[in-house]
Amino acid sequence: MEPILDFLGSIPWWGWILIFLLLVALRDIFFQRAHTISHNFPVVGHLRYWLESIGPEMRQYFVANNREELPFNRIERGWIYASAKKENNYEGFGTERDIYAHQHIFVKNAMMAYQMPQGHPNIDNPYFLPCAKVIGGYNKRRKPFRPASIINISAMSFGSLSAAAVTAMNQGVEKCDAYHNTGEGGLSPYHKQGGDVIFHFGTGYFGVRSRDGNFSMDKLKILVDENPAIKGVEIKLSQGAKPGKGGVLPGAKITHEIAEIRGVEVGKDVLSPSTHKAFSSIPELLELIESIAEETGLPVGIKGAIGKLDQWEELADLMKKSGKGPDFITIDGGEGGTGAAPPSFADHVSLPWTYGFSSVYKVFADRGLTERIVFIGSGKLGFPAKAAMAFAMGVDCINVAREAMMSIGCIQAQVCHTNRCPAGVATQSKWLQKGIDVPLKSDRLAQYFKTFRKEFLEITHAAGYEHPCQFTMNDIQLNVDHDYLSSDLEAIYRYKKTQVPFESMQNLYDCVHLGGKPVLKKTS
Repeated sequence: MEPILDFLGSIPWWGWILIFLLLVALRDIFFQRAHTISHNFPVVGHLRYWLESIGPEMRQYFVANNREELPFNRIERGWIYASAKKENNYEGFGTERDIYAHQHIFVKNAMMAYQMPQGHPNIDNPYFLPCAKVIGGYNKRRKPFRPASIINISAMSFGSLSAAAVTAMNQGVEKCDAYHNTGEGGLSPYHKQGGDVIFHFGTGYFGVRSRDGNFSMDKLKILVDENPAIKGVEIKLSQGAKPGKGGVLPGAKITHEIAEIRGVEVGKDVLSPSTHKAFSSIPELLELIESIAEETGLPVGIKGAIGKLDQWEELADLMKKSGKGPDFITIDGGEGGTGAAPPSFADHVSLPWTYGFSSVYKVFADRGLTERIVFIGSGKLGFPAKAAMAFAMGVDCINVAREAMMSIGCIQAQVCHTNRCPAGVATQSKWLQKGIDVPLKSDRLAQYFKTFRKEFLEITHAAGYEHPCQFTMNDIQLNVDHDYLSSDLEAIYRYKKTQVPFESMQNLYDCVHLGGKPVLKKTS
């Protein structure tokens, strides 16, 4: 044994490297047949796979220009990061955008901007910007709700996001008076950090699931009674990432904690079907909405990505006839989002947000129903100019997902579906989650929302209005193409936004149904 150890000890360090490379070469040539490149070019062939694996990062940092990347380019990400950190988010020497490019947004400023009178709420609090409508007000729900922020967190589940990320987000919305949509993974302890919550469920009914996989009204009632932070219930019909497609949660990923939150069994695969069991028609959907509202007292809404309009038209006709219906409708864009999806779905199924929202809004506007519904937009709207366009089209609130993730550290690595998120946001790895400083990241999410609202208000005032709900379709102009050049939204989408009843910002602040804890205090 001693001679062997002496021999091994006499091998120089470079000798060990040669031995290792020899073993790799032998393995490549004789023992593996899966990779042709490494078989034909042993050892050096691995370099090709390594370079391919870091290709996205190389392009992101060294190749792509500031406006080139998708889904969010470097300028957009930089604005979110700077806003969240309360750093300088300005740019100098003029815009880098091609302002003649297709779909470039122009907000028409007034000759004289809106001047806030003495004692106006936004003088003391430039971040105060609530929804102009009360969710559940028209249908006289027992617990109507006016969101205290027009920007809120979209549906992202615990399980998809890490516990640290969800905790930071909920603490963040509590600090800036926004609300937090749970996503379809159920209400977790990490959603109970003080922020207002919209409870969301899909076809898997996680958190309100009976033993046979159906929807349980009893469980929902208990959940709402025990958690007063829940301000509304959202039924997911489809989502932008993969509309009309269910999913499978492998048993290996179901921990005791996730099983308890979602109401499923540990270690057993769980199927989220593509359609609901609780209803199979528009009348049955309407019946479920009214039943939930009656049993819980909460406003109830639906969420969908938009394709065919026939069933939306049926819903609108039934609402007009019955005088009942959802209190809010969330329109998701087919651009996809945080949910993992096959490229065929993310790239091609359902309409982009602007096309989808304009189509659905027109359906309800034609029937005189828009005043009774709070419209929520979700699809890369977390930038003030895009939000101005959305409000001009008829939106009352916006939800953001990826923008919220970036405010707490997401670097757009685009590995959300692999459980290897390097920022600890979209992973269940305990080690990677430890990189998230929850108090700091919650402050950054709150600051991003506050900065967004402040800049959105400044754009609103520049257009001559007090609140974004006053935007009309003639206030926004888009580039269309080289023949048509540009035009306002009304000419492009061929409908007119219904005017939202609005008295004053002070009136919104005094509303007894206002969510959050908005305290007007002077900001330094």
